[in-house]
Amino acid sequence: MKKLLLILFISLGLIGCSSNQMLVGNKVKPMPVVDYVDLDRFMGDWYVIATIPTFLERDAYNSIETYQRDNDGSIATTFTFNKGSLNGPTKIYRPRGFVKDKRTNAIWGMQFVWPIKADYRIVYLDDNYQQTIIGRTSRDYVWIMARTPAISEQDYLNLLARVDSLGYDLDALQKVIHK
Repeated sequence: MKKLLLILFISLGLIGCSSNQMLVGNKVKPMPVVDYVDLDRFMGDWYVIATIPTFLERDAYNSIETYQRDNDGSIATTFTFNKGSLNGPTKIYRPRGFVKDKRTNAIWGMQFVWPIKADYRIVYLDDNYQQTIIGRTSRDYVWIMARTPAISEQDYLNLLARVDSLGYDLDALQKVIHK
């Protein structure tokens, strides 16, 4: 029951509004997404390199997000990390992704608990499907991810510049440590 309540609070927090929204006049500036995502190429393991973490991810190490397409078209997602240290207890969450924009495949709803689907947008994806940035219109959370647990400093700086250009608070961004 505790776990169910925790997941409910996470979901509510993910769909809530944030003061980090980028405004143009009185309107929230739309969060751009990539032109197209080949879902089959996007599936698999993604190491979280840096994030503005949800409360669940604070003090997370070895964070990996794994995606797998199901027959019904949804995305089975497994988020795994060690809590508190590189060798801390393993935590596993299994939200489900639902592609909302079939034209681009870049806008998803991520469901931790039915019926709530949190905003999930693929805002950057390199041509080789090796690095990605996942954002949210509210600009409260962001994830820089790669197919490997480490990337070059130059790649990291380039991805940071992209995150900054989207209107995120870089002071809130935290690197994730991997073994």
